[in-house]
Amino acid sequence: MKVLVPTTIELSLNLPDGWESASYDPKETIPAAHRDVDVLVVWGNSDKNITDAVANCPRLRLLQGLLAGVDRLLGMDLPEHIRIASGVGLHSRTVSEHTLALLLSLVRRMPECAQAQAQHRWAAEMGGIQPLHPEGRITTLLDARVLIWGFGAIGQHLAPMLTAFDANVRGVARSAGERAGFETLTPEQAREALAETDVLINVLPASQQTQGLFDAELFAALPAHAFFVNVGRGSSVVEEDLVQALREGTLAGAALDVAATEPLPADSPLWQAPNLIITPHAAGGRPVGAAERIAENCSRLARGEELLHEEKR
Repeated sequence: MKVLVPTTIELSLNLPDGWESASYDPKETIPAAHRDVDVLVVWGNSDKNITDAVANCPRLRLLQGLLAGVDRLLGMDLPEHIRIASGVGLHSRTVSEHTLALLLSLVRRMPECAQAQAQHRWAAEMGGIQPLHPEGRITTLLDARVLIWGFGAIGQHLAPMLTAFDANVRGVARSAGERAGFETLTPEQAREALAETDVLINVLPASQQTQGLFDAELFAALPAHAFFVNVGRGSSVVEEDLVQALREGTLAGAALDVAATEPLPADSPLWQAPNLIITPHAAGGRPVGAAERIAENCSRLARGEELLHEEKR
């Protein structure tokens, strides 16, 4: 049995007996010598590559994505015999780390400090004696009320990192209750909780349900001192509404690692929006534990078992 690993990632695989691995270019069609593939690891693939593999690799049984969200694969109307598994959990640590960096930059006013530095100006108004909780501004995560919208693997990994800073964290999931020791709200309950939210973090995948979820109405429900951080998908945010909220000061600041169109066009109003940090989809990109996930799912596939993080269609 054969697994093909894309050249976009270097992995040392410890595969089960009877398996072999080979590398392939994920932007090109599958070479004739490798059309006996059973498992295709997907990471940076073109649509042409995937459709060619489906059409010309008769033994192909699994597309093992390394992305946490495999919405693109799910939307390709693939044959039912080809199973799809995601990389859920492989990006929890790196995305959580990046989210924390973005949030701390907003809270501790790093963009403003950088501007002052560029002007060779000692910004005394941001240093020295300061109130812990000044009216109308969040300057510390101590006692900050954080709402993580999308409380899956990444959200549950991020939550205790925030509580280590003494923030009060709740998650938003499909059902209310408790996950990983944290209170979870339904989306309906979350909307009611926005008025008492200091930090809103989006970790949602792209779907019809999340399309344009974060809009003018939602931003208006937040306090004017609140921060918004998006490390989910750009399609879930109405970017024009976010820009307007920042310009009008009804939202204190935001940080985006994703955009509806990537790369973000040079003429996008986001570039000029006040109090906005933009990073180029840099939170993930380094799946941690990918080799182990591939090997485990190859073993399970050979045994006819349910796969880790298999997507149901």
